[in-house]
Amino acid sequence: MPQPEAAQHRSESKPRWTERLHGLGPVIGLVLLCIAGTLLNSDFATVDNAMNVLTRTAFIGIIAVGMCFVIISGGIDLSVGSMAALIAGSVIMFINWAGPASGSPLMAVVMGAVLAVVLGALFGLAHGLLITKGRIEPFIVTLGTLGIFRAYLTYFADGGALTLDNDLSDLYAPVYYASLAGIPVPVWVFVIVAIIGGVILNRTAYGRYVQAIGSNEQVARYAAVDVDRVKILTYVLLGVCVGIATLLYVPRLGSASPTTGLLWELEAIAAVIVGGTALKGGAGSITGTVVGAILLSVISNILNLTSIISVYLNAAVQGFVIIIVAFLQRGRR
Repeated sequence: MPQPEAAQHRSESKPRWTERLHGLGPVIGLVLLCIAGTLLNSDFATVDNAMNVLTRTAFIGIIAVGMCFVIISGGIDLSVGSMAALIAGSVIMFINWAGPASGSPLMAVVMGAVLAVVLGALFGLAHGLLITKGRIEPFIVTLGTLGIFRAYLTYFADGGALTLDNDLSDLYAPVYYASLAGIPVPVWVFVIVAIIGGVILNRTAYGRYVQAIGSNEQVARYAAVDVDRVKILTYVLLGVCVGIATLLYVPRLGSASPTTGLLWELEAIAAVIVGGTALKGGAGSITGTVVGAILLSVISNILNLTSIISVYLNAAVQGFVIIIVAFLQRGRR
């Protein structure tokens, strides 16, 4: 190869390798954390602990898949934790009413699960309309609904907790506690949601539009992309993910209180950013988001098993992770 061509080849291949190494960063970090966890506590590298970590990851992971679309499009949603809490309370109230009223407890549980997804989609639709048609910044809209959702749950619960009736709770329990082929149901749902999210983002025109809008919204408009419609669908998709996560969460405790879903938005956003998605939008991956969600759960699990620092500082650790990763992303779009 002539010298000028070789020099050009080196200059072109360098950023490619740098980008590839950057994409492997979350995976490398997860592997190193697993090695550290194994060395610090022998209980870490057990199947039961791995299933426990993945099950706990499922709720945030499913929400993070939807959050990934929103952040890639250049938006943000600070209300997902409060949204999940209000959906959980509404579903519990509905099932408690529909069980005796319909005479079929099983049908009441099924309708409650459907209601969770429908409510999530409606809340997401409201966010999308306010942001696109109302021309209000996503930060302001979702900051406002963060307070609205949690206040309504507190009102419905009269400051206490909404609890699922015992018989209905037993009927609903397998949705969280059952396993298929030794793997908990929430983990299966998480895997399915992640695969569907990856296909939508990478294999559909809608996914390409989401990335184009996050990269340069004005250019996307010039390219005849229906920006408002894509953005609305993005928030609806996130709402559906919150609804799915909530219908899995309700049978875990069978109750919802003003503290339900607290800081879930922080964990979901952290999972997306740690997974390599650019905070300013335009680039990201579902695979990275899944790895980021698992990585954060592993950090929490190691803290619980080793008592290196107080578990009460877990949110602080996630906050530091967000700031550090955002600092490292300064030069990226």
